[in-house]
Amino acid sequence: MEIVIGLLIIALGAFCQSSSYVPINKIRSWSWESYWIVQGVFAWVLLPLAGAMLAVPEGHSLIGLFMRNPGATWLTVLFGVLWGIGGLTFGLSMRYLGVALGQSIALGTCAGLGTVLGPVVLNMLYPGQGMLAALTSSVVIGVVVTLAGIAIIGVAGSMKSASLSEEEKKAAVKEFNFPKGIAVALLCGLMSACFAIGLAVGGEIRYEGVDPMFETLPATLLVTLGGFATNAVYCFVQNTRNRTWGDYLKGSVWMNNLVFCLLAGALWYSQFFGLSLGKGFLTGSPALLAFAWCILMALNVVFSNVWGIILKEWKGCGGKTVGVLVAGIVVLIVSTFLPQLLSSN
Repeated sequence: MEIVIGLLIIALGAFCQSSSYVPINKIRSWSWESYWIVQGVFAWVLLPLAGAMLAVPEGHSLIGLFMRNPGATWLTVLFGVLWGIGGLTFGLSMRYLGVALGQSIALGTCAGLGTVLGPVVLNMLYPGQGMLAALTSSVVIGVVVTLAGIAIIGVAGSMKSASLSEEEKKAAVKEFNFPKGIAVALLCGLMSACFAIGLAVGGEIRYEGVDPMFETLPATLLVTLGGFATNAVYCFVQNTRNRTWGDYLKGSVWMNNLVFCLLAGALWYSQFFGLSLGKGFLTGSPALLAFAWCILMALNVVFSNVWGIILKEWKGCGGKTVGVLVAGIVVLIVSTFLPQLLSSN
């Protein structure tokens, strides 16, 4: 029963993340770079800080925890900086491919690489300590099936691109550009996998006796802080280049935009808060613990495509295209349970 609860919590977080781009559509009179960094203040700084405080026992502090592990702390932040490049291009992939296809390609790449590279990097840092033991055959098969589901959805996206006229593409996604979008989404997936690597490297950054549901939240904060730094530099450069610093002075829209940026940030952070809580219920299944990152990313893709259908991004596509999309979603759903089924046999 605990495994089911853990998976449901992760699924809820995935649903929230996949919904995080919906409130952004309600933001008015701000350029992309302005609303992106403001929602980032909530998603990558304030809310992760509040979450990390749940992992600090009375009489202790986050600063003290980080000072006890300086090497792991700075390495985790570094992977956060690299992840920030992925987070930045993630927003761009939405612009060129839409919510459904953009998230599918980016998160699919991130799912596979994040699951595999975490133990690989740990094995490089701490050789001879059995760090690769987490990559069991059931976990690897689960990753392969997940990537197969992503590939099927990618085929549906290619079919969509081929079947729609330029006018129809622009109607569904204003800046639709399939070649550019695919390149950006693949880069995004590669760099976004650094989040999982950062969590793996920062696994030792925790106080003894902390509830397992909260123990990864300090590392999550370090990764998101690194990502915030990357995004802040880019957005402020874009503010200067595009002369959009005035966005922050538009008092008439501040309250509206702040509320929707907060909502978007809270929904986005929910995925990693849910991942931490969900893993606390998966301790009885080593296979699912190792596969948890892939589960989160797979479910993000599932729900993002549901939103894509709701937002009519697949409007005008034929039944065959939609059928391929649904098949990919089904494969992803199956992949979330597969490692547990294989490991129990």
